[in-house]
Amino acid sequence: MGIFDRKPALRWLAPLAFVLVVGGTGGVVAVTASADPPLEPRTAEQLLVAMQQASVDGLSGTVVQTSDLGIPDIPGAQGSDSSLTSMVSGTHTLRVWYSAPDKARLALVGTLGESDVIKNGADLWTWSSKDNTATHRTLTPGERPSDTPEQSMTPEAAAAKVLEAISPTTEVTTNGTATVAGRSAYELLLRPKDTRSLVSEVRIAIDSEKSIPLRVQVVGVQEQPAFEVAYSSVDFGQPDAAQFDFNPPPGAKVTEAAPHPSTSKGDHKADDKAAAADRPTVVGTGWTTVLVAKTGDLQSADNPQLGQMLNSLQRVQGSWGSGRLLRGTLFSVVLTDDGRVAVGSVEPEMLYRALAR
Repeated sequence: MGIFDRKPALRWLAPLAFVLVVGGTGGVVAVTASADPPLEPRTAEQLLVAMQQASVDGLSGTVVQTSDLGIPDIPGAQGSDSSLTSMVSGTHTLRVWYSAPDKARLALVGTLGESDVIKNGADLWTWSSKDNTATHRTLTPGERPSDTPEQSMTPEAAAAKVLEAISPTTEVTTNGTATVAGRSAYELLLRPKDTRSLVSEVRIAIDSEKSIPLRVQVVGVQEQPAFEVAYSSVDFGQPDAAQFDFNPPPGAKVTEAAPHPSTSKGDHKADDKAAAADRPTVVGTGWTTVLVAKTGDLQSADNPQLGQMLNSLQRVQGSWGSGRLLRGTLFSVVLTDDGRVAVGSVEPEMLYRALAR
């Protein structure tokens, strides 16, 4: 059981998972300034509608993600270069396959092995070749768990998170055209209207024919992207059905996870009440939103190396109390001594004011 399982409030940092799981220096995928042949001009509104309505029956490709958040290594969170938890830093290569309506696979390939998540109908498998371990779970009807491949870090998933942020606080324009993975693409540009945000802009390259995102970049205070996830190759043909069949190899340790139980209306009410108690305080709006949540004593977690990392962070204090400050290229985090966390894509001063409320 990991720290996010023991501390449910930390799961409410998910709105910033887009920042915490992605980040990078860019330059991994070759992109040209213009597409050839020239594309017919399209407005930002046309691109948004096309992207939200896009649908493909099949897809396979290679995705390159580069992450450099400007934060210290977190022992126990990095894992091997083929661990899905290792994607908080460095450059990683993923292979993805999708076949409508209910088959998807993602494989994170590293020098030490491969980690896969495979969804085939109601069967959900996770697999680590390095450890020779697999976990199987039968999905309940209508369930869309967060660990299925379509919820993983691909350009489509990253763009979906960005689109959720579109609001009156965002300026949406076009940014010309480009070539990504050998395909012509339009570029959509999103800029926060609030200049206090550490995110200066988000660029989305949208396939000119299929209208799906081929690349997402996040730019911080520097001119170079602080995050990039992009297809280096993509094929919209139907993948071989065998890609979604998984049989554990000989000697593999297989764990059968219990399906999520169905709940009655009374159970739902209890769950909703518990979720409300865990819900963080939201301060501000749009790109400068700050989340304040309870975490408990992180030093008591079963990871002494994590405690050492926390102790290495800068000590800060104010009218709100005292704690440790973590500053990244796209976000700031304050972990207080009284068991709270404040996080946002803002300078630390805005976190201090949120904690003092």
